[in-house]
Formats: sequence, C-alpha cells, structure tokens
Amino acid sequence: MNEKVKSGSRNVAIVGPYLSGKTTLMESLLFVTGAVTRKGSVKDGNTVGDSAAESRDRHMSVEVGAASTEYNGTRFTFIDCPGSVEFAQETYNALMGVDAAIVVCEPITDRVLTLAPLFKFLDDWEIPHLVFVNKMDRANINVLDTLHALKAVSSRPLVAHQYPIIQAEQLIGFIDLVSEQAYKYHAGGPADPIPFPEELKEEEHMARAEMLEALANFDDHLLEELLEDIEPPQEEILTDLKMELGADLVVPVFFGVAEQDYGVRPLLEALLREAPEPETTAERRLKAQKGDFPIAQVLKTYYTPQGGKLSLVRVWRGKLTDGIVLNGVRAGGLYRLMGQQQQQINEACAGEIVAVSRLENIKTGDTLSCEQLTTALPKAEQLEPVYALAITPEKRNDEVKLSSAITKLLEEDCSLAWEQHGDTHEVILWGQGEIHLQVALDRLRRKYNLPMTTHLPQVPYKETIRKPASSIHGRYKHQSGGHGQFGDVYLDIKPLPRGEGFNFKETIVGGVVPKQYIPGVEIGVREFLSHGPLGFPVVDVAVTLTNGSYHTVDSSEQAFKQAARLAMQTGIPKCEPTLLEPIIRVQVSTPTEFTAKVLQLVTGRRGQILGYEGIHDWQGWDSVIAYLPQAEMQNFIVELRSLTLGVGSFHWEYDHLQEVPDKIADRIRTSGNGNGGNGNGNK
Repeated sequence: MNEKVKSGSRNVAIVGPYLSGKTTLMESLLFVTGAVTRKGSVKDGNTVGDSAAESRDRHMSVEVGAASTEYNGTRFTFIDCPGSVEFAQETYNALMGVDAAIVVCEPITDRVLTLAPLFKFLDDWEIPHLVFVNKMDRANINVLDTLHALKAVSSRPLVAHQYPIIQAEQLIGFIDLVSEQAYKYHAGGPADPIPFPEELKEEEHMARAEMLEALANFDDHLLEELLEDIEPPQEEILTDLKMELGADLVVPVFFGVAEQDYGVRPLLEALLREAPEPETTAERRLKAQKGDFPIAQVLKTYYTPQGGKLSLVRVWRGKLTDGIVLNGVRAGGLYRLMGQQQQQINEACAGEIVAVSRLENIKTGDTLSCEQLTTALPKAEQLEPVYALAITPEKRNDEVKLSSAITKLLEEDCSLAWEQHGDTHEVILWGQGEIHLQVALDRLRRKYNLPMTTHLPQVPYKETIRKPASSIHGRYKHQSGGHGQFGDVYLDIKPLPRGEGFNFKETIVGGVVPKQYIPGVEIGVREFLSHGPLGFPVVDVAVTLTNGSYHTVDSSEQAFKQAARLAMQTGIPKCEPTLLEPIIRVQVSTPTEFTAKVLQLVTGRRGQILGYEGIHDWQGWDSVIAYLPQAEMQNFIVELRSLTLGVGSFHWEYDHLQEVPDKIADRIRTSGNGNGGNGNGNK
C-alpha cells in the first residue's frame, strides 16, 4: 500500500455474553485513559456504551457504541458490543472492522459455553482476540478450572498472560508471566510492584511453562531454548506474543475486576504492545484491492433525532474528507464518537473508525470508495430471522408511514426483516427473538411516532380434498328487467398430488358453453378456491368443465363465473375437504451435551427427526435435522436457547404441506383463525 497507516492507533471491539461486564469494562478503559472524569454505571443508565434509550430502559446493550480515547500517545477506538444473542448481528458487523477484540467473561465454568459461537466467529475470520476474565472478586473462584473451561470452547490455544493473586477470596493483584513480576492493585490507581509471593511459585511456574510451550509451537528458536533449558529473554516472549496474537494463533488471557479498574491498565498495555497495528489488519483485509484510492467500510448505521443518518465506518486505506464522494454519494461531516456525543473532525486517515453523516442509500457492510471496485470487502453473514410478530399501527392513518419507517429500521439493524404475507395479509416483523422485536417496536414508537399493536402471526393453513366428485351442477339465473344473467355448468373435481397446486381444463363438445365464457368459469373456480369451506385457500385440486348450457341473450362471462362458484360451493364439501399445515425443515446446531434435550424438544412439538450428526468443523457440536409444523415454530427459538444456555440456533426453510391431525384441525376450525390455538408453541 502506498499510504502508511498510522501505527499510533488501535480499534478494539469489546465482546462477550450478556452480564459479563463489557459496558463496565469500556467505562473503566475510558476512565483510566482520561476520556471521562467520572464513571457511569449500567444500573444508573449513564454509561457511554449504553447511550441509546432502549439500552437504558433495559440496562443492557442493544446496539454497538463507539468511543475514542488516547493512551500513551495512541488513539484507541473501543466498540462496545451487545452481549445478548438476539443482537449478535451488531457484534459480528462491528468485528469486521477492528484490529483486535477483548472477549469478556465471568469466572463461572458453567457459563463459559456461551462463548463458543463467538470464539468460532473470531477464529473463522482470524480476528485476533484476548480474553479478560472479569468479576474476579467473586467467592470460590478456581483459576485453573476457568482456564480449562475456556480452552474447551476455543479452537485456538489459550495462554494465561497473568496469574491472579487471590487472598481471602479477594483478588488483590497479579503476576505477569512474561516478567514474573508481582503487582498489587490499588483502587483508582496503577498497580504497585510487590515481592513475588512464594506460596504461588509452583502454580505460577506451571502457568508460565504452559504459556511458553504454546508460543514455542510457532517459534522454532523458542522451542530450542526451552529444550536446552535456556531462559528466553522477555523481548523474545513479547515478540512471539505479538506475532501469534496478530495471526490469531494464540489467545492471551487476563484477569481483573472492571468495576474497580483492576486489571484494566495491564490489558491496555498488552493492547499497545501485542495487538496488531491497523496497518497489519488492513494488509490482510485488502489483499485483493489494488491502487491507493480511499477504501472504507460501514460497520453500523444510526438514525439520530438531530443529525439524521450516521454511518460508523472503518477507513481501510487513504483519507476521508468532508464532502468526499463515496459510491456516488457525497458524504457529509466527519465525527469521532463518544457514545452519542460527536466531535467534528476535518479528515479521517487510514486506520481510524469514525462516523460519516448523510450517506444516503449506503447500508451496513457496504464497501465505500471513490473509485470502481472489482470486489467488495467481506462482510459478516446476515443472520436468519427466527422469531416473528404481526404488527399493526395503533392509528389507521399511520399505515402510510409504516413502510418508510421500517426501511430505516432495517438500515439500522439488518438482522430484522419484514413482509406482507400473501395469504394472511398481515405485516410481519421478523427478528432474532422477543426482546429484539420489542426493541425494534420501541424505536418505531420513539423515533417515528408509530406505536404498534402486535399479535402472533397467523399460520397460513391451506385446504385440499381427499376424493373426487363428478358432474357437479351450478346454474346462475337472474332476471331484473332488461337483459338477465344466465350461466349453466357441470364440473368434475378431483384431488391432485401434494404440491401440484391447481389445474383447470375443459372438455366442452358442440359449443354448449361458448369459448368466450370459459375464462369466466375458471375465474369463478379460482375465486372460490381462495377461501374454501374450512376458511383457507384450497390447493392441489383439478377442475374440469365438462358440460353446460347458455342463453343467446342473457349469458355472459360474469354469469358463468357465478355459476362456477355455485358449482364449487356444492361440490367441494362432497370431496371430503381437509386441512393442510405448512411443514418447515429445520437444521438445529447445538452443543453435543444438549442434543438429547433438543431431540425431545422437536418430538414434543409434533416434529419428525430426520437425523443428526456432528458438525465437521465444530468439535463438540451436533446438527439435528427435522420436520416441524410451522404452527409449532413461534417460540421454538426461545425454548431452544433456554435448553442450550442461549447458544443453540437453527436454519429453517419451508418444505411441504401436510394434513393436520383431526384433533388439532377441529381446534383450528373452532378458533376461527390461523393460529390454531397452538401458534405460540404452548401445549
């Protein structure tokens, strides 16, 4: 690349499960670097990371928040990412633009499994990451058990960078495993060096040896030194840590208590020394991009009440200036963010993450340039929607505003989707879970003054017939003065194989029904089939016009349409109509230890297991394939996550229609709606 990226900057995402303390860690990072003079708290709703109203209401992050600060001459941009699995798309989008990630977790071995999908994403994309084990002030913490649990869910070797010093079940300091210097924490200030605690000598020696052995797997010189019992210099160890971390070959582990700022400064120092510079990340991301023109990528889209559209972008190459034209769109102002606060700047250089205003028609994930690109930068895969609500504006006059508002909503959060269902005519909002959709509905109300009413989407049931009926007569005769209306038809009705839809033909001989009236017969049949005797569209039916009669004056296409409807109204009930329900093919991904519970969940919802096997590129995980009635899918993701510590997921697609069991069909007909009394998954 022609332009040297400034090495005096780092872009770091803070990720991890819900309640692990990510927002608190960012608040502490901003405090110790002097960006804020007073720390906020999640409980009080005054942190930099949770600046959105929806976040403050729920005391949880629901979108990424960016904050810039400086430390030892280096500009850091931290991106606080949501921890809830329902907002994972936000996290994945942001991770595509950072140099490294801090994975925050609690020292609770039973919850470490919740990190597995995150570790897999980081390793699949080779994103360097460190682990910060937070909340080390809890009682009964076993450091070795925590490390062992972490190693079980990571495909990369984890290496402890520190060994915590715990006295009377309290974290009081740490031993740096590179220098073997011990430190004691002080509230509100840096840790002080202290004499090495002899009682920890054996544990520290084992942890350090394990770290060096892990690094030696990638450095032959270090391996030779270890085999010859030569103590490697600290500089060599730090160089190896920087190289292996930058290549996503190892994962250093740190310990601390973010709420008390314990462990935050050593973490910052490690990011300075060992995390890859923006230049290194850019070289990896821009391998296929030739030239020296500016290239950037959108990591997040915001719609702000005051400033309109803001795009959070990573500048990969070149320089952005106010008014630059990107992808044919003239950019507005450039800003550094501190939560919702904006600091206007004149330019943004390669390696920076900044906000750009007024990039209309530009979406999250888009690659931006002032030149024509042959290939776009890779972006995070869009998550499939797994939970739905039917929505209706509280005020009927607001229906005209809904489409525009939802379009903006989907720009801010691309893991949402919406549709106007062709059968049920409902507007359906799709997302990643109940909380996800409630946040979206809150935004519609707050930002666009569009309060909504919601209900579970109707299941698009269909009807079909089990047996044929012949020579069904339909006659329409109406006289009201002047020309009358006359149409007379005989129809044969028979079932078709599942999935064949509708077929119409005629076998008229001798012109008993003139050709110009036959299209009216088909229209009448189709109109009747749109709403069958059970209340749903009729499918997989063949209808043949076999005979009829007409009047030279009174017959018309409209009259034959009505005659056909009357014939169908008489004939379909004689064909044993039956209810059909849509069947979904699901592929569930679950940790192996929960596979048996997932199988029970599927069969308990009238599902049919097609098979299950291990996922070849994800050790310890299974894929379960099954058929499930759509009526049983509404809360399926809720129960699945409940059974699997929140990490289970599924891919789904419509497969076929299948007859509804008689007992359930009776309940559906009695309820008179498409939910069938079971659309919420409750028994």
